Amino acid sequence: MDLTNPNGTGEMSITRMTIEDDSVSFDFEGEVEGYGSVFASHVMKSVDGDRTRGVMSGEVRTFLTDGTLITSPHRGTFRREKSKIKLFLTDAVNNGAVNFVIWDINLLSKNVKVRYWEINPPS
Repeated sequence: MDLTNPNGTGEMSITRMTIEDDSVSFDFEGEVEGYGSVFASHVMKSVDGDRTRGVMSGEVRTFLTDGTLITSPHRGTFRREKSKIKLFLTDAVNNGAVNFVIWDINLLSKNVKVRYWEINPPS
């Protein structure tokens, strides 16, 4: 897989952040190439004392321009450096696609850059 050439990119924004004792939950929305309007919810749990790395899980719903609904679970890991999080995840889209996805999250600007690589094309 050539990580210099993603199959698609997008930009999203953080719309909610909820802090718990053992986790942080986020809601996101934005536009992703090939997937239209994207709405996602993720929960991140750290695995170390300084909360710089951990695991995540979540769900995503997207609407294509024709109104078609696409869904997928998200599972992955993250690394945090100061106010920036790099999220590495895979999805299993209900159209048959499987993607490797990297999100670059800036907590201060609430901006998220998305890149994905298609591991398995849609059915």
